[in-house]
Amino acid sequence: MIKFNSLFLYSLTGTVGFMSLFSCTVKNETNDSSKPLNILYIMTDDHSYQTISAYDRRFIQTPHIDRIGREGVIFANSFVANSISCPSRACMLTGKHSHKNGFIDNLHTFDGNQQTYPKLLQQTGYQTAVVGKWHLTSDPTGFDYWNILPGQGDYYNPVFIENGQRRRIEGYATNITTDIAIDWLENKRDAGKPFCLLLHHKAPHRTWMPDTCDLGSFDHTDILLPENFYDLYEDRLAAAAQEMSIIHDMDLIYDLKLADKENEIHSKPSLENSGRNLYNQVGADLPGRMNEAQKAAWDRYYEPIINDFKKRRLEGRELAEWKFQRYMRDYLSVIRSVDRNIGRVLAYLEENGLLENTLIVYTSDQGFYMGEHGWFDKRFMYEESFRTPLLVRLPGGERRTVNQFVQNIDYAPTFLELAGVKIPEDIQGESFLPLLEGKDPEGWRHSLYYHYYEYPSEHAVKKHYGVRTDRYKLIHFYNDIDTWELYDLEKDPHEMNNLYGKEDYREIASRMHEELKRLQDQYDDPLKD
Repeated sequence: MIKFNSLFLYSLTGTVGFMSLFSCTVKNETNDSSKPLNILYIMTDDHSYQTISAYDRRFIQTPHIDRIGREGVIFANSFVANSISCPSRACMLTGKHSHKNGFIDNLHTFDGNQQTYPKLLQQTGYQTAVVGKWHLTSDPTGFDYWNILPGQGDYYNPVFIENGQRRRIEGYATNITTDIAIDWLENKRDAGKPFCLLLHHKAPHRTWMPDTCDLGSFDHTDILLPENFYDLYEDRLAAAAQEMSIIHDMDLIYDLKLADKENEIHSKPSLENSGRNLYNQVGADLPGRMNEAQKAAWDRYYEPIINDFKKRRLEGRELAEWKFQRYMRDYLSVIRSVDRNIGRVLAYLEENGLLENTLIVYTSDQGFYMGEHGWFDKRFMYEESFRTPLLVRLPGGERRTVNQFVQNIDYAPTFLELAGVKIPEDIQGESFLPLLEGKDPEGWRHSLYYHYYEYPSEHAVKKHYGVRTDRYKLIHFYNDIDTWELYDLEKDPHEMNNLYGKEDYREIASRMHEELKRLQDQYDDPLKD
């Protein structure tokens, strides 16, 4: 398996800062081995493993997120089953692949009547709550309390829906989501019962709008360009057909916030309305968007950037690399707020005697491209979006790095086993609780199955499915295309050289086809070759 080796370095200097708006009384809920552990599941949206310093120190330091791994387990080979937001969340809730839970793409609606792990925990005495980004179209079910952002939600002064009641809250989404979660822990739950809290942040989803206090945090950092930024996609037809290129598809207004008051900078025709609408959203005159102070801070930061950009008249590679730097600086600035708020939550748990009887999970709904292949976004089965961060702190557990394959269909059975709940037979994931406990289960999976469905749609990523082993990956792009790709991840970790059809790899391709069919049979996916 790919191990991160030297990338698994920690930067955990500094203390955990606590900024809660709520007064807190220490409850001293010390760990009672006879009681089930609480579960705190923290999930961000589109947070790449490359921008967590427990995995990779090139871009940013994330001491509070790293703490979860330093005091627990870092999963070096954590993956998703379908790298797009809504389906990934459905896989997590149900423990099933997309074709089994019925939510294959963002155009569908989640069937809230089906079995989910929060419902099963609720039935056995857990208090369940979800706070923040839900993004499953239908209302949450199986939760005693829910307070969610509608749809994608807004970064500034967002609307939240609390158990069906909508209200606008002044502030920044990451801070507010954390405030609501801490308030539920402090004031709304029954301290006599175990809890399962899903804390879902909107950040760092597109369009990467930092908190005002984080604007410009990385402006003096020259971010290293990925070595395959100028990928030409030879022998990879689906990769060549995508529309998620920083060079060609990242919009100056919608993504990079360069809407000038003179209206001299324009979006692509397909984004003209959304680009201008984004600029309008940050205007003080529209309800639910930036207030006067926020807008003033925004303009103080972005107006000099806009003016400088207009003077430069960049073209070609200079423009492409300028866009990359701006994208990365905004994205990393958003992560600053995420990490700071994780610190707030950890501090609350520690100060209130909850840290040592609570399982803490940090992950993202999928990975993200930080310029690799010249891209932003996700969707492909290539490593940067297929792989997702996963750090887990189990009280009393062994502190270690786990190299076995885990997938987001595994969260449901893990939480159920932890709570002593029988795992239903139709759940397709495997509990990784033994891995958290330092065990090496016999017969653990040696390959992963992936299936992406959303085409035609935004970013034009073709439908595809595939299998990954410790060394090789086989992908089939289908529908209006019929191409295969094979990668040797040991020799080609950046997936630049498609080996499918090469004479030296025919036997390996044959074995990978067999493994693909085995997994399709195991997971009862009707698409078989």
